[in-house]
Amino acid sequence: MDKAAGLSPRFAAHSWKVRQGALPLAKAAQLSHCQPMSVDTLLLALTTFFATIGPADLVLVFAALTEKQNSAERRATALRGTLIALGILLFFAVFGEPLLRLFGITLPALRIAGGILLLLISIDMVFARHLGGTGTTPEEESEARQRGDISVFPLATPLIAGPGAISAVILLTTAEGAFTAGWAVVVVALILIMALCYVAMLTAIPLQRVLGITGVAVVSRVVGVLLAALAMQFLIDGIKASGLFG
Repeated sequence: MDKAAGLSPRFAAHSWKVRQGALPLAKAAQLSHCQPMSVDTLLLALTTFFATIGPADLVLVFAALTEKQNSAERRATALRGTLIALGILLFFAVFGEPLLRLFGITLPALRIAGGILLLLISIDMVFARHLGGTGTTPEEESEARQRGDISVFPLATPLIAGPGAISAVILLTTAEGAFTAGWAVVVVALILIMALCYVAMLTAIPLQRVLGITGVAVVSRVVGVLLAALAMQFLIDGIKASGLFG
């Protein structure tokens, strides 16, 4: 006699699924269905943050700004700058959506504005122009050379946590929803890129010798092309979601 016979039909069906192994298989199917979405989100976030934060460009600027520092001072400056920049970007990852609601900004409007900004940054990257979207302007760099501590300005902001990076964080985290699985994937991608920035700054002098200005420019141009495609996708999604064209 089936032990589940005297129980409710719903519980009996659940018991049968457990015994037959159907329930674990269903859960496995759901996980396999969600896995590609997480991988896509991770790759999108990594590419976007790599382009907007710009570890390759960071190498040259950091090496120039810390040329008079020894190894210990360079490590301390890199660590402080990375942690401060990470704190700034995490602030916008957590409070980006409430800020949008406060100012009455819709997600489609953010996608369109973010797409335009990222497109302008990608154009600067492809043509090797630096106008402040992903780094410092010549005026800011000149002022930084006169400062004793560059970890806050210009390293943490605007060199690492610049307008492009802040826009990308708000755009990606708001699209996923606060404290969801997708949001966590975006934050993990951000932390990975920040760790890459820290390592790049620690090895700035050797990397500068190996890559040179030409090597860094090549990397920047390739990433710029990818960022241009991502920017156009943000623009298209924003226009579709806004219903401007029906």
